[in-house]
Amino acid sequence: MEKLEILQHYFGHKGFRPLQEEVVDAILEGEDILMILPTGGGKSLCYQLPTLLMEGVTVVVSPLLALMHDQVVALKANGIEAAMLSSMQSLEESQETESLLRQGEIKLLYVAPERLSNGYFLALLHDLNVNFFVVDEAHCVSEWGHEFREDYRKLSLLKEQFPATSIAAFTATATHAVEQDIASQLCLTSPRRVRGSLFRENLMVSAQHRIKDGRAQLMEFLKAHEGDSGIIYTLSRKSTEAIAGYLRSRGIEARAYHAGLPTQEKNRTFADFVADKVQVVVATIAFGMGIDKSNIRFVAHMTLPKTLENFYQEIGRAGRDGLEAETLLLFSAADIVQQKSFIHDLPEGPYKEHAYGKLEQMVRFANSEACRHQSIASYFDDTIEACGAHCDNCLAPQSSKIDITEAARKLLSAIYRTQQRFGLHYVIDVLRGSREQRVLENGHETLSVYGIGAEYSKAQWLTIGDRLLELGAVHIGEFKVYHLTALGTEILKGKETVDLKEIRLSIRKAVKKKEDFSADYNSDIFEKLRDLRREVAAEKGVPPYIIFSDKTLKDMSVKRPENREQMLEVHGIGEVKYERYGEQFLTLLYTLEAPG
Repeated sequence: MEKLEILQHYFGHKGFRPLQEEVVDAILEGEDILMILPTGGGKSLCYQLPTLLMEGVTVVVSPLLALMHDQVVALKANGIEAAMLSSMQSLEESQETESLLRQGEIKLLYVAPERLSNGYFLALLHDLNVNFFVVDEAHCVSEWGHEFREDYRKLSLLKEQFPATSIAAFTATATHAVEQDIASQLCLTSPRRVRGSLFRENLMVSAQHRIKDGRAQLMEFLKAHEGDSGIIYTLSRKSTEAIAGYLRSRGIEARAYHAGLPTQEKNRTFADFVADKVQVVVATIAFGMGIDKSNIRFVAHMTLPKTLENFYQEIGRAGRDGLEAETLLLFSAADIVQQKSFIHDLPEGPYKEHAYGKLEQMVRFANSEACRHQSIASYFDDTIEACGAHCDNCLAPQSSKIDITEAARKLLSAIYRTQQRFGLHYVIDVLRGSREQRVLENGHETLSVYGIGAEYSKAQWLTIGDRLLELGAVHIGEFKVYHLTALGTEILKGKETVDLKEIRLSIRKAVKKKEDFSADYNSDIFEKLRDLRREVAAEKGVPPYIIFSDKTLKDMSVKRPENREQMLEVHGIGEVKYERYGEQFLTLLYTLEAPG
């Protein structure tokens, strides 16, 4: 059969996508190839099709067992003989695969990179007719990439052992520096370099500063994706389980996925997600690499990824079928601090410095008001026009900035006046004139900065603190204690100014909707309020309902008052009740709002 006949017969396509035919022809001509094409662009077909027009077997080096398994299953479903050799298989299965290879019955063989260090396997390859090698996820070769793997670095042995056999390397993302490193490390011979545009017009890309834990923003985002398949990425194993549990409580079929789960449970979650039995997977970055599921309609990040490469690959898992898909990135300054702490623990050297640089670029992207697609393309040395309508920045008018220098100086002064010994929440309490017991015990109501920050809500002050952290005017030490930096001192002295996107303050304004007590309430907070009510009632020797009714506690869990005025807005609380019990309940709510 000819190319187009094979394309139709085995893959069901009437024509090639952009750049595919060029790569197929180059492989058929025996050229070395380095192709950089975004997820969903059809890289796999570029090497799966030509092997059907050639004698022998194609050996595909791939980093993940799940990815290899998916590819083999999909190929067999298309009537193409494929197999994998991995540690998952029994000795009998491996021997059967080897027998089929020697008989020429297999067209594509998938292996992990470490298998190529095995002397027996190399000897087997020398006995076979290998028509060409494929190195998938080739960015793993480069120490300048975001997923460098030592076993990939050893793949230079392919050219040493098989100098006459061509190599086709594929990746979705690579800067020019990484591209050059891939070609060099694999010892490619004058490779044909094919680079596709990184613009995915079916992807809507948005980023928002995270408010509190981001769950309200996530639920708002998910309103448009009822019943859709999606992935939610977060940083820690604990948070994957917490968010998955929260989504289930809101009627969304969600499961957690992280490296600490039993293999059987992870495999079941993966299989059920691919089979549309599970709607949402909440995962660490351990999930999704190479996933072939084409109908993922959304990807959300609850925390800042460490690099733009990671981010682009992860959002690339949405909309592989070419239909509309949406992505959301939620981030805060605290994420930056956490990522920097991870990098701080790395060994000293160029890689560590490079990691800091990559994080800074990720932070600039998240805070940018420029076209998101254009920013991503620029990072990967691609030049595109602004997308116009496929990212939040292009859809929204350019956000106006406001000068917050005076507020910043107040906050920095409060940090300094409290001797740089406290966390941000406490410093804000001092600024806003809180009568909280700890403030009074420390005598901080006598400070000149006490009560000078009443013009902003606590949430707005947290945003201002985030901005100072982003700028490097403060840094967080042990026990979440805030310290001034040299820049912070300059701002405090009036030598530097600070601005902020106005929308960031308006998003966090503490304007509480007057909700009826019968509205949805936070059950976790309600239970903690009930526990406190029980303790107070026992201490006072009265029935709990005399303290506050359930209706009052439910309304309190919804409104989450932060001060006396807001507490008096809660159903069933008057001046007398507030004077008797209000401060105790405000203190509890404050501790529930504080991080950690």
